[in-house]
Amino acid sequence: MKPVAIFLSLFISTIAFTQNSNKKVLFLGNSYTYVNDLPFMLSKIANSTGDTVVYDSNTPGGYTLQGHYTNSTSLSKIGLGKWDYVVLQEQSQLPSFPEIDVITSVYPYAKKLDSIINEKNNCAETIFYMTWGRKNGDASNCAFWPPVCTYNGMDSLLNLRYQKMADSFNAIVSPVGAVWNYIIKNYTDIELYSSDQSHPSLAGTFAAACSFYAVIFKKDPTKITFNSGLNDIDANRIKTAAKTVVYDSLQKWHVGEYDAKASFTFIDSTNGKIIFKNQSANANSYVWYFGDGNSSSNTNPVHTYTTNGNYTVKLLANKCSVKDSATQTIHIVVSSNPPTANDAKPPSIFPIPATNSIFIQLYNNNLIGKEYNLFSSAGKLVLKGSFKTTKEKIILNKLQPGLYILKIGEKNDNLYKIIKQ
Repeated sequence: MKPVAIFLSLFISTIAFTQNSNKKVLFLGNSYTYVNDLPFMLSKIANSTGDTVVYDSNTPGGYTLQGHYTNSTSLSKIGLGKWDYVVLQEQSQLPSFPEIDVITSVYPYAKKLDSIINEKNNCAETIFYMTWGRKNGDASNCAFWPPVCTYNGMDSLLNLRYQKMADSFNAIVSPVGAVWNYIIKNYTDIELYSSDQSHPSLAGTFAAACSFYAVIFKKDPTKITFNSGLNDIDANRIKTAAKTVVYDSLQKWHVGEYDAKASFTFIDSTNGKIIFKNQSANANSYVWYFGDGNSSSNTNPVHTYTTNGNYTVKLLANKCSVKDSATQTIHIVVSSNPPTANDAKPPSIFPIPATNSIFIQLYNNNLIGKEYNLFSSAGKLVLKGSFKTTKEKIILNKLQPGLYILKIGEKNDNLYKIIKQ
């Protein structure tokens, strides 16, 4: 019986590379972003953890997304195309209005701005800045739209509409409003509002900055050491809220959803020839390392191994500055390998298929005393022993039916297929 070509997939792992700690962020919003200088606070927070935020902003009071779409300053800043993230914050009330108003006054301009951002830099990601309900609801619009008469009513609509924008345009959400909601429910003594019961206090802006930190760096905000002048107790509770709402649920806010994700399968085509099938998502370039010193940048490469052995294959999938890797270890047996001088005639193994046992007839006395090992098709050792004579019997009655691989001695070319019925 000749050795047969086999390959055993022993493990698959996916490893996300550490993200670049230097991020460039553009904020387009209004006074909710401007008050307490949210971008600057975010940069201080990032610095405290060893990260860096390079930022710019355009935040005229009361501005809408429609206003930014027609604003030359906003458009020119987007046009620089150097941003990793562009933050879009709508006017504080508009997303909570009746759906027909949001459809005509909010969604179209969110879409247009997102399109421009992607056009100027297809590696940039849009972040929608989810704001919060006013402390006692929107009194100015309560009469004509009762759902906004309370904080809870207004806040739930803002949450819904910002998530809908992100869902519709494959964008990210920084769920500041959701973090505020958690703090309001769990830490009632923390005042998030300024005296107008609309704009953020220092604590409110700090909560926003912690949310953005978790989203942009994909890191735990409880590791932040900058407290922005807040007492340690309040600052730590705000960080905990951001961790609970944002960092512990990044997928809910689409964070990382559009990053490169590496994955692959492979097919044996005999004699060491392996056909690789790339199953990665969101990537636009690839590098393969075949474990034998060779590599390829093809999407679906075909590679031929010339020597028996275990090879760890690594695929790097790339999208912009984000990389992901997947690895598999395969076992190669080249079926055309001739017998060596010390093994001129291979052993006879019978019966195949087997039921309760097999016999191995050796024609080489040098193998007496050598070990034999029987592996499952998944690579698990299930039986082992050594040759005492030139004819050995191996009992299989405790094994499940299936394919097994018998290895005789130490050489990787002394491998044989065993079928247990």
